[in-house]
Amino acid sequence: MRIFETYNSHSARLTLLALLSASTLYCFYKSLRLKRHAALLFPASNPSSSSSPRGKLFFVSQTGTSEILARRLLRLLTSSGISFDLVHPKDYEPEDLSKEALVLIVASTWEDGNPPPDSGFFSNWLAESADDFRVGSMLLSRCKFAVFGVGSRSYGATFNAVARGFSERMRKLGGLQVLPVGEGDVDAGDLDEVFDVWSWKLISVLKGGCVENGDFVGSKVVVESDAETNDGSEEDYEDDSDADGENGAETTIVDLEDIAGKGPSRKTRTMTTSNGTINGEKEMVTPVIRASLEKQGYKIIGSHSGVKLCRWTKSQLRGRGGCYKHSFYGIESHRCMEATPSLACANKCVFCWRHHTNPVGKSWRWKMDDPIEIVNSAIDLHTKMIRQMKGVPGVKEERLSEGLSPRHCALSLVGEPIMYPEINSLIDELHRRRISTFLVTNAQFPEKIKELKPITQLYVSVDAATKDSLKAIDRPLFGDFWERFLDSLKALREKQQRTVYRLTLVKGWNAEDIDAYFDLFSVGKPDFVEIKGVTYCGSSATSKLTMENVPWHSDVKAFSETLALKSKGEYEVACEHVHSCCVLLAKTEKFKVDNQWFTWIDYEKFHDLVASGRPFTSKDYMAATPSWAVYGAEEGGFDPVQSRYRKQRRHRPKNTD
Repeated sequence: MRIFETYNSHSARLTLLALLSASTLYCFYKSLRLKRHAALLFPASNPSSSSSPRGKLFFVSQTGTSEILARRLLRLLTSSGISFDLVHPKDYEPEDLSKEALVLIVASTWEDGNPPPDSGFFSNWLAESADDFRVGSMLLSRCKFAVFGVGSRSYGATFNAVARGFSERMRKLGGLQVLPVGEGDVDAGDLDEVFDVWSWKLISVLKGGCVENGDFVGSKVVVESDAETNDGSEEDYEDDSDADGENGAETTIVDLEDIAGKGPSRKTRTMTTSNGTINGEKEMVTPVIRASLEKQGYKIIGSHSGVKLCRWTKSQLRGRGGCYKHSFYGIESHRCMEATPSLACANKCVFCWRHHTNPVGKSWRWKMDDPIEIVNSAIDLHTKMIRQMKGVPGVKEERLSEGLSPRHCALSLVGEPIMYPEINSLIDELHRRRISTFLVTNAQFPEKIKELKPITQLYVSVDAATKDSLKAIDRPLFGDFWERFLDSLKALREKQQRTVYRLTLVKGWNAEDIDAYFDLFSVGKPDFVEIKGVTYCGSSATSKLTMENVPWHSDVKAFSETLALKSKGEYEVACEHVHSCCVLLAKTEKFKVDNQWFTWIDYEKFHDLVASGRPFTSKDYMAATPSWAVYGAEEGGFDPVQSRYRKQRRHRPKNTD
């Protein structure tokens, strides 16, 4: 019995010793782990050392509250020996964020969950970049950041939506969030206290401490946002951030070549259950479709039209170059309005810009808006978006002033514009205002093409050269799509004004059909042939395209040169725009005079001819092409008056394992 008791005592001691040893080892391990991750967050032990870059402290403010808080934080940082620059977003080039090591933001939420107007460009740049696959998820990989929001909880779902949006998008771009989003309520009476608590936590982290409300995972901080516990469920928080910025009525500026946005959130869907009818007439754009298109940056006009600011419009406003239409035809990109009177289309193309979020149909069966009202609203919305560019870094005052008076309208935004029954009246109204028209049709409505009044330049999309490939690429709704396609080309041949075939090359789908494409030349006899590489718009359930289907500019050039050779001098390669991966073939008999190209347009002459009411042809309003736009020029179609700006892109390296 005594031996048994001795054994039990000895066993208990060993067990206790083992537990103490394990606890000691665990605490030692946790200590090392926290120190290692703190060092990973802030390698320099002294934040104020001369070798450390100065951080940026942004304030997004309308009434001055956020600016006051930011200045208070700046004094606290300075007294703690941490150097920061105080910055207003309107004075900052957001593309420089990738160069920053440390960013702090104090942000107010203004009307409808949007930032104050003078911070809209900064906010929209973040939103666009976070949703743009071309930018890369590592753009802000060198940047640590923290965000404090100032708002009013009485606004419900949009409470501190701007701060939450900044946090979400910077994380999507690879930024490392070092502290949960702070959320101040101006109506609660404790804004100063909440901000001071958050500020001291921030100072602790910047001096090498750990995050109190989050856990370290690798080199990231998993943040439990206060918004999720204070303002409802995590699902509510995600829905709110989806609606931020991009869905605002006044501040959205989105590029044409951006990838399609996601559909409306679950919350939005439950709120938009209308059947889309007004006074018994069905609207083309239902509430769900409207929400999706507005999320992508469209400004919806009435019940079936839209307008959107093109990335090249913004580019030329900033003196950074125009689109290929500027190089080929003399369009002033900063004075070009991109619109459509019909968001519906009769095709479901595999390379659709908008991943088929727009309606489809074979005939007009919707409520119809007045053409003059459409033009008025399009110009109003377009100029409103232009005004939002005021104060954006690089925007030229002269170009901004010119941009408020659009001189060109590209009726090619999305959908099929000639489906609109009053298309001729709309064109008349644009020409009456001396606004030129570039109209693109998808070659499924030949009778509509025949009925069209003179257009400055009329396009037909020739997405494939054979029946099988056209069916595979355009996925048309009509059973007799091939016959409609050929009849559309024949209708184009009868037009006396400028006509264009638009070819979109998709490697593996249509880039090998050179002989079949050339055979189509004789059907429509176009003045020009635009050949452009497909733009990859990201993956979706509706498209199987990948980056492997995107041709290089050298591929487009080789394709174009081969077509020109096959024409035996009828067409030659006239222009190129390397940036857009686009090449132009032109009829030599019409547009090459004394060995000089005349692909540009005399727009004033065109409007005079239209106003005269007399018949005229494409040769009556052509103008000389500048040397920098001609094929083979050193400039590659880039206007030397502009300043080339190359974006920095950082993509996560591929896993080679």
